[in-house]
Amino acid sequence: MASSATALLAYHPGGEVMPYFYIWATNGAPAKRLFVPERRNFANGQGVGCGARGGLSSRSLENLRRPCRPTCKMSTSFDSDTPSLKDQIHALLADRVRVLSTSGALPPGEPPIFVVEPPRNPAHGDFSANLPMVLARGAKRAPMVVAAQLMEGLELPSFVAGVEILPPGFINFRIKPAAVLDVLLEILQADAGYGQSNIHAGQSIQIEFVSANPTGPLHVGHGRGAAYGSALARLLRAVGCEVQTEYYVNDAGRQMDILALSVWLRYLEIFGTAPALPENAYRGAYILDIAAALRDQHGARFVPVEPLALPENAEPEARLDAAIAYCRAQLGEDQYAEIHGHACAAILSGIREDLAAFGVHFDRWYSERSLIGSGQLQDALDELRRRGFIETRDGAQWFASSRFGDEKDRVVVRENGAATYFATDIAYHTEKMARGFTGLINIWGADHHGYIPRVKAALSALGLDAERLQVLLVQFATLYRQGERVQMSTRSGEFVTLRELLEEVGPDAGRFFYLMRRSEQHLDFDLDLAKSQSQDNPVYYLQYAHARICSVLRQASQQQLGFDEARGLRERELLSEKKEHALVTLAGRFTQVVASAAREREPHQVANYLRELAMEFHGYYNAHKILVPEVALRDARLVLCTAVRIVLRNGLDLLGVTAPEEM
Repeated sequence: MASSATALLAYHPGGEVMPYFYIWATNGAPAKRLFVPERRNFANGQGVGCGARGGLSSRSLENLRRPCRPTCKMSTSFDSDTPSLKDQIHALLADRVRVLSTSGALPPGEPPIFVVEPPRNPAHGDFSANLPMVLARGAKRAPMVVAAQLMEGLELPSFVAGVEILPPGFINFRIKPAAVLDVLLEILQADAGYGQSNIHAGQSIQIEFVSANPTGPLHVGHGRGAAYGSALARLLRAVGCEVQTEYYVNDAGRQMDILALSVWLRYLEIFGTAPALPENAYRGAYILDIAAALRDQHGARFVPVEPLALPENAEPEARLDAAIAYCRAQLGEDQYAEIHGHACAAILSGIREDLAAFGVHFDRWYSERSLIGSGQLQDALDELRRRGFIETRDGAQWFASSRFGDEKDRVVVRENGAATYFATDIAYHTEKMARGFTGLINIWGADHHGYIPRVKAALSALGLDAERLQVLLVQFATLYRQGERVQMSTRSGEFVTLRELLEEVGPDAGRFFYLMRRSEQHLDFDLDLAKSQSQDNPVYYLQYAHARICSVLRQASQQQLGFDEARGLRERELLSEKKEHALVTLAGRFTQVVASAAREREPHQVANYLRELAMEFHGYYNAHKILVPEVALRDARLVLCTAVRIVLRNGLDLLGVTAPEEM
């Protein structure tokens, strides 16, 4: 005979609630009160028990279905069509809302968007749903009352051990240990695909990141944006998005002119005919290397007949601009373009090599010069002018960005007729919008925060949906070596390059350290810690957990213990130790962590999760012998180890970090 649970909440002064639980027979027989627990005060965060207790049985969920989902029932196989426990709980509650809406107990309509996720405090159960709080406003009832209404008469699936209602209105589910262990089947079957989902299938996202001016090698500050953008792209692909990564090459404009001037003057130094290099030109040793390569390829071809005399000016930046104009005139546009192109190509080649060594690859490299040459810059400005958003003041052309929420209007064409960087950015973002992506992501340095409103203002002025553009900010990392902070300035050359960082700590430590914190938070990069081989070094500790599991599996093979994975899965209920259940539960959260990290654009969620998983495994390994004499228990523990290894490997791969089998 089927039965259902009914929870009646009796309210008392002081915020206390007395829950009574009943079991109703399907034949309409009188209700039998199962138990009356002691009073619990919600103000202290204690909840009301509402679960399968005292012999309360439950049906399967074969008849509880929701659109576009498989039947919600327990299964012994975990193919791609089998919903997770989390999805089954979500479907259960959504269908409950439909039933109550149809009966008039809740307002009509489809279930709202709500979340089922592990609670912050594991003592509160395995999954927590915020549905009552989402429904409360429309139902015009307190969330706790809505929660009780949802649970009254609800038939619980066989994998649920109990349910609690916790203030201010959460419904928390406890899962039976046997059902928790079933995740081992899912992990081993999915293998490299475990953690992936299609929850964002159909979305196409373009991510533009790094995009450092090709005026010098990438430094450790750029490395953080590179690691973040690469990991974010991996995460979004893992949840079903189509992703295109792009590097926008700023190969036009004043900074590139300064680079060309710097290289040419260093080139002339080789022949002993150069005037003094301006203080605010690029002065790094890499400029000398580029100049030497120019000499090797072209000899003295770019040495002028007459000695140079750079213009004098009291203001340094004005003097630099005058020097650029003078040198362009001396060389002529063709030769100047050759030097400009040589310098840009040399630095871009180094940037590509460094990023490849860091495990960062781009689907497209987009040239600013090609954007200008295609006429798209002029087209964008003409369209803004046609719409009445550009006006001339004091010889310059201004975009009326203040009309769209920016703090002031912005110059797009200077008095000398040169377009500003902002003007080309307008054209670039317009062109990206035209490609048809459902979303655009820009990853910028935190110092560009004030730039966001003007770019979105331009998109709005052009009649485009500015909300399709999401700008994520990255704080540059500060490098410390032996307690000393290293200053970084591309023009002066006083910076530590990304290449030097990789040579010192390696790409794995570099990427993981960059990803340990939120991108918008400041990061102090401790080189000494990154190189240490101890549990204080998080990436070493994590990789060691993976290598340790591989070592255990090798030992089982070397000792000819005959590990039978199928037997281990059949005997998984032998994993009865507290640490084993904690490890399985944590491994089972991986897919949810990946989905959350992708949704929130926070790769550090994966990094933190992996650190927690590694800590749990090391604790388990130290407390329990894996290769025990009992064959069934040994195989079950090896299955558990294999599942943890898969999760560690897949998680590290999402971050672009390797999972070594030996250390």
